[in-house]
Amino acid sequence: MTFTANTVRPAHKATPPRLDLYGPIHKALRHFMTDTLQRVGRLDVADAEDVAATLRQVEALLDVAASHLDHENEFMHPAIEACRPGTCERIAGEHVQHLQAIAALRDDARQLRATATPAGTLQLYRHLARFVAENFEHMQVEETVHNEALWAHYTDAELKALHDRLLASIPPAEMMLVLRWMVPALSPAERGGLVKELRAALAPVAFQAVLRTVRPHLDEAGWAKLAHALGFVRAAFDVAHASECHASA
Repeated sequence: MTFTANTVRPAHKATPPRLDLYGPIHKALRHFMTDTLQRVGRLDVADAEDVAATLRQVEALLDVAASHLDHENEFMHPAIEACRPGTCERIAGEHVQHLQAIAALRDDARQLRATATPAGTLQLYRHLARFVAENFEHMQVEETVHNEALWAHYTDAELKALHDRLLASIPPAEMMLVLRWMVPALSPAERGGLVKELRAALAPVAFQAVLRTVRPHLDEAGWAKLAHALGFVRAAFDVAHASECHASA
């Protein structure tokens, strides 16, 4: 099950596609970050339900961001440093800064929950915007410099084994949350490949739970392309999905 991996062609190199351990999870994070930032930006402080739901999403994003840093520190950095010492120094330092920023954002969210004001919303929005901007720059380095080091020193089979060890460390609830943001963020080809691997790896009930999670976040064209990738006639796919959802409700 390729949860954070994808095959891509390194820029400016006429080489076969390589396994990319950063690309799909970073697409998920960019999706999650930008959606959350927009939601904070349009927050209605006079609507208690909107405030509560928005802050739940902020906190979920911060939880995933912190966990993602842990995963990279534990799995990715040792693999890179083992073959190219010093490569992770910049990114490891930024990880420390990002954890500090996450703590500060949690404080902003707690203050806004206690007293929802336009000033508090603006503070959270600006701090989150800066965090998102810094992460976008950060992820670009990982997708280029770090991937180049991995591709230079490891085979795809070795990278797949690394990916599988990382994946096994992710709790089911966290995995489902990340899939909610990852699957819609992928291209149709990437999405189809991922969901086919999920179908092969998961029990039917768990696979249906994935479909139920991602369906509200795919448009009709995306859902139709996913049905095609899975080898279903669209109408039959809709009926089967609906019946499975009803049976498990």
